[in-house]
Amino acid sequence: MTTDELLALLTLQRVRNLGDISAKKLLRVFGSAEKIFNAKPEELLAIEGIGKFKISDLHNPNHKEEAKEELEFITSNNIEVRYFKDSNYPENLKHCIDAPILLFQRGNIHLENKRLISIVGTRKATNQGLAFCEELIEKLAPLNPVIISGFAYGVDICAHKAALKNNLQTVGCLAHGLNQIYPKTHAKYQDEVLDYGGFITDFWSDSNFDRKNFLKRNRIIAGLSEATIVIESAEKGGSLVTADIANSYNREVFAVPGRTTDKFSKGCNNLIKSQQAHMLTCAEDLIYLLNWDLESKPTKKAPELFVNLTEEEEKILATLQQGKTELDELSHRVEIPTFKLVPLLLNLELNNLIRPLPGKIYEVI
Repeated sequence: MTTDELLALLTLQRVRNLGDISAKKLLRVFGSAEKIFNAKPEELLAIEGIGKFKISDLHNPNHKEEAKEELEFITSNNIEVRYFKDSNYPENLKHCIDAPILLFQRGNIHLENKRLISIVGTRKATNQGLAFCEELIEKLAPLNPVIISGFAYGVDICAHKAALKNNLQTVGCLAHGLNQIYPKTHAKYQDEVLDYGGFITDFWSDSNFDRKNFLKRNRIIAGLSEATIVIESAEKGGSLVTADIANSYNREVFAVPGRTTDKFSKGCNNLIKSQQAHMLTCAEDLIYLLNWDLESKPTKKAPELFVNLTEEEEKILATLQQGKTELDELSHRVEIPTFKLVPLLLNLELNNLIRPLPGKIYEVI
């Protein structure tokens, strides 16, 4: 990418009313940001979904001056910039409709052909939750996953520290620019994270601390990984937003159950109860449901020849024998609502007749 094109892309990011989805639409049509700024208004308005409101701020001269300042920051601080159309842009994130057009990163981040998991949870984690997080990562360490989180208090920093302890790559997704670390007390971990991974953000160096920035950041946490794990959460919280986003991306979500009386188990219990997350009680649950390390898993016993199935279960099995099928599509084909379908699938799984795959896909064993 040329310096002029990067400057144009940064300027495009600055345009008010034009989000990442619309910006990517324009870039796909015109091929470059420079061509967008040189296009005639009628050419822009001819694109579906691009109206006068979205391009009204396109030629604001302040944006280019601000982009020049940010480009200077990027250059002088050796910031890596990843463009959504380039091969070095994270593959998982490419499939997310609202992923940023540009990502900024520092460190030694290598995500290609890696097992990527995000671990999130409350900032007020209990000792039990922190212990679970540490043990989970220790048990997963032989599989060499990349641990992604938000570098915040509680579960986040516990996940990063556990990754470092087990010599695993870890990535902190920030809700601000790469010119600072928040919270400041976590600055002491910065150098080690840069050595064993790094930091990623789509925010500029002039970004203010704002709650909506942290919520926006959560789409990066969910989008980078193949699975999001919620270790502890109250009934409402940012971790549940991340889980919701991960589900919208058709990624796997796991939640650690807890006692119904525990405040920071309510969010996880609700995710499991509403079938928005798999129950996670140990590392083996994750390894099995993501089909990791299949070679070393003990051979399953052969399916029983005579299993008493209901008419609905037979219908599901017959449909899956035609090929792998995603949950919502399977629900449509067998004409069984999802909330009724999931327990039926679980019974078939327990009878060793089917197995789940990443992306809420099922297949016959």
